[in-house]
Amino acid sequence: MYDESAGEPLQRKGRPRSATADDAILDAARALLADGGWAGLTMGDVAARAGVAKTTLYRRWHSKHDLAIAAVAEMLDTLDLPDQGPDLRADIEDVVRRFAALLGRPEMRTALMGLVADSTSDPALRRRIREEVVDPQKRLVVEGRARAKARGEISAPGDIDVDLIFDVIAGTVVQHVLVSAEPASDAWVQRFTTFVVSGLLPTSPEPISPAGV
Repeated sequence: MYDESAGEPLQRKGRPRSATADDAILDAARALLADGGWAGLTMGDVAARAGVAKTTLYRRWHSKHDLAIAAVAEMLDTLDLPDQGPDLRADIEDVVRRFAALLGRPEMRTALMGLVADSTSDPALRRRIREEVVDPQKRLVVEGRARAKARGEISAPGDIDVDLIFDVIAGTVVQHVLVSAEPASDAWVQRFTTFVVSGLLPTSPEPISPAGV
């Protein structure tokens, strides 16, 4: 925790949380999601599989939704944007391919679809999914935009709408992989990247022909 007014970390009260227990719980939750589906994810089973007491689990995550959000967010946080080459196209292809691979994992697919289904009647859960799962990943668009500016591919980073570009990329990949259950083949990734790049980078003006030609 961080107190912005004081500029210093806030001290947590009580016994510090064990990172080992956190990891064991999240690993157990993902394993149960992969093996038993959304209905198979229960707090009791997670505690048993992680080898921790239920009180230990509930001190960290109070519900199945809390646990699933944390498990999904941790997986998505592994996405980064390593410099893949001389242009934005290579960066986009790489992150689209790796995002599609994550969505193809059974634990990710099960958790996301379960959370979204439950959120249709739970506005608070829908807000949490947006704030804790979706919004943090927009960092990838911000980083890609800055890199394209540094390369001289775009003149003004502000010309790229982060929210819109994120929605286009993430929404299309989710639709393709999760909803349509189609593989993200190399040909599809390249075709989609061409579409995205065409909307991001300026096009060269058509040459003006001399009069009468």
